[in-house]
Amino acid sequence: MHRAKKMTPYYEKSAGIAEVETIYKELATRPIERQCILNTGCCHFLQTGETPFLTRGEALVAAKAVRNTGRKELPKRTDGACKLLHPRTSRCLIYEGRPFGCRTHFCQAAGGPYARKEVVDLIHRLEEIDRKLDGTGSKELHEAIEEVLKEQRY
Repeated sequence: MHRAKKMTPYYEKSAGIAEVETIYKELATRPIERQCILNTGCCHFLQTGETPFLTRGEALVAAKAVRNTGRKELPKRTDGACKLLHPRTSRCLIYEGRPFGCRTHFCQAAGGPYARKEVVDLIHRLEEIDRKLDGTGSKELHEAIEEVLKEQRY
């Protein structure tokens, strides 16, 4: 028996977005040395073999950022790079709204990955928000964002 996905009420989505944004701000205040040089090497998933996974709350924040660029869907790419990279400039379209995994990523040029012990409390909070939003756990970046964008289409 197929169970229809329950639509999360707008106020819950808004609260989830606000909580995730608070987590991102808190992460930025932590004294963990990061030097992102925006070379986007980490955004070429096919080459790195690494793809960020997002909780539902993170996907809502990312989808909101995508919509703020005037887009209703993710751009198409065939080169294995993140669909959120601008096709001409190779800059992240949603840098300020980028997911937790993109903020704490494995990029050696930026200082390597965060040690899990340094951010595990934030990860647990993101997982709790996922549960509150009836999420089903982390999903691959593009899949998670596209699912939310599809829900938001009228």
